[in-house]
Amino acid sequence: MTIWAPSLEFDSRSARYRQIASAIGEAIDQGQLAAGDRLPPQRTLADALGVTVGTITRAYSEAQQRGWVSSRVGSGTYVNDAAAGNSPFDVHVAADSDGVVDMSLSFAPPHPWRHQCLQQALAEVTEDPACLAMVAAYQPDIGTRQHREALSRWLEDLGFPLHEVLAITQGGQHGIDLCLRALTRPGDSVAADALTYPGFNAATRHAHLKPMAVPLDDDGMDIDALARLCQRQVPRLVYLTPDQNNPTSAVLSPQRREQLAALARRHDFWLIEDAVQYLPREDRGVSLLELAPERTLQVFSTSKVLSGGLRVGTLQMPATLRERIGSLLRAQSWMCPPLMTEVARRWIASPRYPELLAWQTAELAARQRLARASFEALTPRHLTHGANFWLPLPEGRRASEVQALLKSEGVLVATPEPFCTGSEPAPQAIRLCVGAPDSRESLQQALATVRRVLEQGDTSPWATL
Repeated sequence: MTIWAPSLEFDSRSARYRQIASAIGEAIDQGQLAAGDRLPPQRTLADALGVTVGTITRAYSEAQQRGWVSSRVGSGTYVNDAAAGNSPFDVHVAADSDGVVDMSLSFAPPHPWRHQCLQQALAEVTEDPACLAMVAAYQPDIGTRQHREALSRWLEDLGFPLHEVLAITQGGQHGIDLCLRALTRPGDSVAADALTYPGFNAATRHAHLKPMAVPLDDDGMDIDALARLCQRQVPRLVYLTPDQNNPTSAVLSPQRREQLAALARRHDFWLIEDAVQYLPREDRGVSLLELAPERTLQVFSTSKVLSGGLRVGTLQMPATLRERIGSLLRAQSWMCPPLMTEVARRWIASPRYPELLAWQTAELAARQRLARASFEALTPRHLTHGANFWLPLPEGRRASEVQALLKSEGVLVATPEPFCTGSEPAPQAIRLCVGAPDSRESLQQALATVRRVLEQGDTSPWATL
């Protein structure tokens, strides 16, 4: 626990709880409070400031709404990683080139062919007058027929089932947001794994939805626990990544997939299947699109296969939702940029693309072997061809402390905090994205740094009581 109390002289211009919340934000900006620091118990801070406990409760709630802190049931209130400049969405663009190895974000492994494929696709577009006219013009809200058919063939080649309607989105995050806005109203409850993709958590906050955390284990989401939640409150929808939970790499078992489809029908809720974390077809289970097609929407993207910067994705859905999704697309941006979709279409049609995908699959397997060999004793969770590596920490180590030490050593990793749904407590673990480093050699150096930091024990200064 951090012994922190602001020096405040309250004035009448705003409520006291707001002034205390602002003081928390200022302390974070000035470095007096760091990521992972626990704020004082409410009674302690109330006594120090001469206010009621209720005022401190409101101040902490206000600070949480502003994104500075998170409250964990039975644990306390902690400074967020994002508040201290370690947001999971902050991209360290220079990456390995300036001595920093960024394993905090999930990227497809770098390869010169990616830039070559992009360069070739752009050149083809600029040299085709008819194509230039098409990409410069307004197009249908869910995309042109040519683009939707091309992306449907691509999904089919990757082994994904096809649904009644495919809409083109500006990436997986956009697809998730469309689902939430099409299927919910402010105040609705939505369920997800207790640890899930931070982009979903962010989208639910902006849509003013109530998150429901469902426990998960090695077999993915605990459907029995979800059934018990439904007895108290049926969610409007359930979001999950059944083939590769992000961040833990847990896989939803075949039996639980069947149970989830049956439960969704019994309680009449929607399913959002996020397939963006790409795996080869032989590594994937039966899609929820096949098990419950009438109530499943599937989100996919080019980001983990081609490039994250393209911002091209697909949203497959029942025909009953076509007009609702189309209306949202028109309201947001009229359509997704046809130029980027055309670039993606030409990229996946190039002869180099299947070679690149085969290389990526083999490269990720090699990188996962390196990571597993480094940390086998800690029982990590990972998938052979996945990009993420979930590493539980040794007894007594805190994720925020390990993250800070690694950052000082030039290695960036993700902690569980941004992945927590609602007010679920965060486990002590870190997520390593093995696909992101520039090379295997860079990855090996980063893994050696992580191992050294974990082996040396807690070296943080004992500066509080």
